[in-house]
Amino acid sequence: MGFERRQTKQIHVGKVAVGGGAPISVQSMTTTKTSDVEGTLQQIYALAAAGCDIVRCTCNELEAAEGLAQIVPRSPVPIIADIHHQYKMALAALEAGVHGLRLNPGNIRKPEHIKAVAMEARDRNVPIRIGVNGGSLDPALYEKHGGLTAEAMVESALQEIAYFKEVDFDLIKISVKASNVPLMVEAYRQLSAVTNYPLHLGVTEAGPLPNGLIKATAGISTLLLEGIGDTIRYSLTADPVEEARAGRQLLESLGLRERKNVDLIACPSCGRAEIDVIEVANRAMRAFEDKKIPLQIAVMGCVVNGPGEAREADLGIAAGNKRGHLFVKGRNVAVVPESEMVEALVDWATYIHEHGVEAAIARVDTTIAEREAAKDRNALLEEKGDDANHSTEKIVEIRKTISGN
Repeated sequence: MGFERRQTKQIHVGKVAVGGGAPISVQSMTTTKTSDVEGTLQQIYALAAAGCDIVRCTCNELEAAEGLAQIVPRSPVPIIADIHHQYKMALAALEAGVHGLRLNPGNIRKPEHIKAVAMEARDRNVPIRIGVNGGSLDPALYEKHGGLTAEAMVESALQEIAYFKEVDFDLIKISVKASNVPLMVEAYRQLSAVTNYPLHLGVTEAGPLPNGLIKATAGISTLLLEGIGDTIRYSLTADPVEEARAGRQLLESLGLRERKNVDLIACPSCGRAEIDVIEVANRAMRAFEDKKIPLQIAVMGCVVNGPGEAREADLGIAAGNKRGHLFVKGRNVAVVPESEMVEALVDWATYIHEHGVEAAIARVDTTIAEREAAKDRNALLEEKGDDANHSTEKIVEIRKTISGN
């Protein structure tokens, strides 16, 4: 990696290590009523399958706390209870056996209540996330700083830490989320400069897809590339499984987590494309969605530049003359009918995943595929030329315009 992660104190949320050089974890939150034990567990399992490491559930009423007592022992991942106004719900959640708490200092303000929860968490060795939220800042801090500022959010977190220290509690994780990306980034930068507790990153209320995905990625990735952040959550107005997938894909894209599934790359298409690249790429994504095959796979629109541009991909396919030319590490290995392109990708990807690249290449006579690819490449060049988008002609006109001739 080209960046160094900030060193933080390590805590454990159940079996998941957070901070101290541990892999950055992906979090999400259930949208079911926590009292609906079976429905909540179903969502938790779906989140875990999508790459979620830790799941948060709301604990806002007695029935929710009772639900957690049944959910926690059956969950495949650690469970954090989300607490807002009622500190006794935090105590009830701890009694239910949760692996962590999230407290919002803007909503629980009485020092004695905060310390009561911290003492109980201390005795049970359960960590607490101080979840500062720009939308629910303590009015006193809002007034002191003249509005919602990074300084106000950081001060809110430090106040909570001070209460925890009074009762010798230091199993702490912190977030300073805001829906405004520059504000969120600045708050985390300031916080990381004054504390070594692990930080949970997120842009709160990011919104629906695709805008929410863009906002959250802008904030989270900016900080991760600066080495800041130990856990992340995409707060999207969408199925929480989309949050888990987005978080996992981001970490894999940045090289911060080992790849678990396909990294699909595709050309942007041009006048030379022999297929609807977008349609084929989307079909391929759907085909690989639930398969744990950690390969980079390319979908290219033509055989002229496709294999060369995607030569570093483990596996790819390029269209030419109503056929799909499969290539492994840039080497042509097979030709299949256009209608069978996606199915062929899945078959070859599965074989490569199980037996390796060399074994995959060795099982076919590559000279036939290479000869057919060359034939289709030449035919396409004769039909559409090297300059399928006529950029050469445009460049001539541009030069005329600039020179005044």
